[in-house]
Amino acid sequence: MTTPLVNATKDEGVMVLELRNPPANTYSYDMMRELDAHILDARMDDSVHVLLLTGAGEKFFCAGADIAMLEKANPYFKYNFCLHANETLCRLEQTPKLVIAAINGHCVGGGLEIALACDLRIARANAGKIGLPEVTLGVLPGTGGTQRLARAVGRAKAIELMAEAATFPVEEARALGLVNTVVDVPAAEFRGRALEYARKFVPPAKAARAVGFIKRAVTTGLEVGLEQGLALERELQQRLFEGQDAKEGLAAYNARRTPEFSGK
Repeated sequence: MTTPLVNATKDEGVMVLELRNPPANTYSYDMMRELDAHILDARMDDSVHVLLLTGAGEKFFCAGADIAMLEKANPYFKYNFCLHANETLCRLEQTPKLVIAAINGHCVGGGLEIALACDLRIARANAGKIGLPEVTLGVLPGTGGTQRLARAVGRAKAIELMAEAATFPVEEARALGLVNTVVDVPAAEFRGRALEYARKFVPPAKAARAVGFIKRAVTTGLEVGLEQGLALERELQQRLFEGQDAKEGLAAYNARRTPEFSGK
């Protein structure tokens, strides 16, 4: 039986997707096809509220594309490999469920491009290096890196980091806004802490459908004009108003109101 390149498990409303290709969890076309299939499964599974992406082992989240594979491939394959990887990460980005990257080790090149397609990033303190050093190979970050890094840190800083092939620790990534949370725990405990973090967004702790719609409104709204973004926001809000979460939330809010707060 073939060992999966993406190991998928479910844990209390969280689907954990573990990239597994030792020693550095580099991705291939086969890995991306598996990741793509799991993303679609998570979309269609109403018991899944959050996706958590991480790497196998303790040293690497993902070191990017499999360079040995690319070296042997012809330009036609390379183009379509990059196209499919882009489509997979766009599908991840557009899935109306929160996606968290749990950066357990080095996260460079295409590994950071995967993490940038996630909504939130949690990292282990001193986990390793982060960056997009593709220019050292004579290429650019071709799985969304040039676009998503610029949206995350701004045009000038993104060009600087990529042109200099900079790699930096997760603590510096936190200061740049590339990482939301840094957790100072032993490597063996990080997966558990990342799951705890992910469960904060699973019902009943959070209205997961509202979180997913917030994601959709922000992700799509940043790519269109203000008027179109506001129109999308209204449509998503209306869908929430028609759902049970909003009805229960508004009723609970009204029940909590004190006479002083309500002005009565």
